[in-house]
Amino acid sequence: MDISDLKKGTTTIGIACKDGAVLASETRATMGNMIAHKHADKIYKLDDNLGMTTAGLVGDDQALARYIRAEVELHRLKTGSYMSVKSAASLTASILQSNRYTPFYVGLIVGGVDGNQPSVFGLDAAGGMTPDKYVSIGSGSPFALGVLEDQFEEGLTVVEGSDIAIRALHAAMERDSASGGKAVIVNITGKGYVKLEDKEIEKRWAKILKTA
Repeated sequence: MDISDLKKGTTTIGIACKDGAVLASETRATMGNMIAHKHADKIYKLDDNLGMTTAGLVGDDQALARYIRAEVELHRLKTGSYMSVKSAASLTASILQSNRYTPFYVGLIVGGVDGNQPSVFGLDAAGGMTPDKYVSIGSGSPFALGVLEDQFEEGLTVVEGSDIAIRALHAAMERDSASGGKAVIVNITGKGYVKLEDKEIEKRWAKILKTA
């Protein structure tokens, strides 16, 4: 089985909070009705201030992540500064647009911080780019968006945003057969890129269940 043939029916989330950005995904990779992998990586670190979630064909996801990461690193070497979130999203959109006749089968979220200013952008396979306070992409996104629309408030912290993302992922995993495995949460703030430990996420989910 070629990994590039795997299609990720998936749930990915991006939230812009007051003190940083939250990126989230589950880990199930599917091939038709078969669960091909239970622990697929769907969030890629682009730099200390940037990350990207991926949904779609694994091969396309990985190729784009390598390309964007290389461009982001080259920008930092040339300028001595981090690439902005909007610039990284625009670069990704341009790559997708330039390949519209041989498209990448992906849906992406680019998120991070510029200094202490957080932002997230949703991107489709044709290169459409939309900034938002929160976004979800993938087969489980309708279920995740229901939670996000109910729970999101202006002024959320990354701690609060992470809890909402955990709740949204579990809602999607319970209803979307192509979403499953475990929840993965990344916080990006002015202090850097941090992936939460599995035990921390499990602890937060248990607390959410108790207070539900």
